Amino acid sequence: MSRRTRGVVACAAVVLLATGCSHGPPEIDAPDLSAADAATCRDFVNALPETLGGHEPAATTGDTVYGAAWGDPAIVLTCGVGPVDLTEVPPCTVVNGVGWVVQETDGRTTLTADGYRPRVRLVVPDDYEQPAGLVTGLAPLVKKYLRLEERCL
Repeated sequence: MSRRTRGVVACAAVVLLATGCSHGPPEIDAPDLSAADAATCRDFVNALPETLGGHEPAATTGDTVYGAAWGDPAIVLTCGVGPVDLTEVPPCTVVNGVGWVVQETDGRTTLTADGYRPRVRLVVPDDYEQPAGLVTGLAPLVKKYLRLEERCL
């Protein structure tokens, strides 16, 4: 490795250490939905509150009409997600009449309104306390826009 190359690598390492290894804004993936469910998700996301639990909106990329984010690190909501893996029977938490399946893995808590269609998922990094409290303001929107197919047990 030449002296110039070593210098560039050393500078890059210093920049990464100084700024952290940011992954950029969260990406919202396009769900595979019927036309009706896609429209429901777009309406639901359009009605989301400006702030969530006092956290300001965060930038997102991808198909942003199907999700939103707040805070830093980002709390990410996605509409039109797949079913929850129930092999280990995660707990259900009812908040303002909406059942959320709660799963804690990999430094985050994932809350999914699995009994509603289309499904809505909120991923909360462990940096935040009481992640279930964040869905309090979402319950009226879940009830208004999404179809209840089965109650969370």
